[in-house]
Amino acid sequence: MNITEDGFLSGPNCELDWHFNTWTTEMAECLAEELKKADSIIFGRITYNAMAAYWSVKGIDLTGPVEDRAFAEMLNTYTKIVFSDTLKYAVWNNTITVKEDPEQYIKKMKKEVGNPVMIYGSAKLVGYLIEKNLIDEFHLWVHPVKLIKGKPLFGAPVLSFLELEKTRQFRNGVVLHYYKLKV
Repeated sequence: MNITEDGFLSGPNCELDWHFNTWTTEMAECLAEELKKADSIIFGRITYNAMAAYWSVKGIDLTGPVEDRAFAEMLNTYTKIVFSDTLKYAVWNNTITVKEDPEQYIKKMKKEVGNPVMIYGSAKLVGYLIEKNLIDEFHLWVHPVKLIKGKPLFGAPVLSFLELEKTRQFRNGVVLHYYKLKV
């Protein structure tokens, strides 16, 4: 999850320009290493639509950066699980659309043996999964940006249920915090 210093995922109208302005190749390489540990990615509909529109074509876009093409190829091969009652067509390959309750579906997934599953963005879905105690780890990319207002990751400061495991600082001032649930 990319967040600002003041805890926002996006601006009030879902603006992400602050995120793109601070993203670097060093961060992309780190994210690719994290993604290699997983085999599926979970999305809510809004994040899925945005990611699908961008990344589904980046693997074949020869005008873009080589790093983007490599990352796109990785994303395009993964199973993508999107929770939505309203998504009519899944346009991104290897997508499973789930209309059932995320809680039950994820509980079933957690019982299966396999690699970790990642969630990108998807603030509403993450909030719901936090309430149901179904997220084991948080990787929070804290950007040196303040928005003052926007869409918060947590409705209130609730990091008390998390334990900081480690951090990694990037040259641009972004700090990646690795949290696990407190036991």
